[in-house]
Amino acid sequence: MLLSEFDFPFDPSLVAEHPVIPRDQARLLVLERASGARTHRLVADLPSLLQPGDLVVVNNTKVMPARVPAQVRSTGKLIDLLFVQDLGQGVWEVLIKGRFRPGATIEFPGGGTGDIIERSPVRTTVRVSGVASVYDLMQAAGTMPLPPYIKRVPLRDDQQWYQTMFAQHEGAIAAPTAGLHFTRELVQALTEKGIELAQVTLHVGPGTFRSVKSERIEDHRMLAERVEVSAETVEQIRRVRERGHRVVAVGTTVVRALEASARGGRGIEPFEGRAELFITPGFEFQVIDALVTNFHLPRTTLLMLVSAFVGVAPLRSAYEEAVAQRYRFYSYGDAMLIGSGWAAAT
Repeated sequence: MLLSEFDFPFDPSLVAEHPVIPRDQARLLVLERASGARTHRLVADLPSLLQPGDLVVVNNTKVMPARVPAQVRSTGKLIDLLFVQDLGQGVWEVLIKGRFRPGATIEFPGGGTGDIIERSPVRTTVRVSGVASVYDLMQAAGTMPLPPYIKRVPLRDDQQWYQTMFAQHEGAIAAPTAGLHFTRELVQALTEKGIELAQVTLHVGPGTFRSVKSERIEDHRMLAERVEVSAETVEQIRRVRERGHRVVAVGTTVVRALEASARGGRGIEPFEGRAELFITPGFEFQVIDALVTNFHLPRTTLLMLVSAFVGVAPLRSAYEEAVAQRYRFYSYGDAMLIGSGWAAAT
């Protein structure tokens, strides 16, 4: 397929700069996978749309305050450095803008330095010294790595806004944004309805957001991200499917974690490791039956995944309606629920 097939008309004024409070009061465009029928609800309505026995799966990754100000020692230039992944022995993969060569030194506020080891189109690595740990450095000087389409400066409130209520395992550079809509009140209402919850971990990294440069999307390669799907979650999914109920993925990261765990040909199995699954139209889903997801940027792997689940044309039509109805887009925006059988829900 061609990259141009994943464009859609858009109004930049719809980009949400702040979340709706309470978070479960965000709007929810409900899209029937089979018929393409659409209705308009709120995220708080999920308990009335799902059925007892359904399973909602969320991502429990925790976003690091990974954007840290720094200064280039040789020039004095002020920069932002984004810590991505701990490679061990003081070495981190980072994202950084500008021309740097191996051997360049970056100084951090309050002390500590980073020496660039590798600088390539694939990745940049830095050896950090002079600090107790990079995690301490991030806590002292870092801010939440808000997406670039949010133009304002990060606020103290973003420390809470850009973290899901399920966040447990630190390691992500971006929030699994569909999970941001969930509140304790919503989870309680789901539980009281007899809807189960399960968790997976996918530490969101550059692979999720890496731009698709190739005109043929099949030529794009996903970068690997760390994933864990526990035996407990696998058993929950097996029980739910045996009873004929639905597995509802909260976000594209959950979809990739679950579907990557079912690539061995034996159904879903416990998995811990790195996954680089690229889901595009024509993909055969083995685990999920429904998807809660935010609205995504054009020409992205996220939009391609959702298109694979519901179809390119139905999704484009739904996005056109969302724009016309002034839905709020992207990380702090509104959401969609995609699947089948909502009319039968009580």
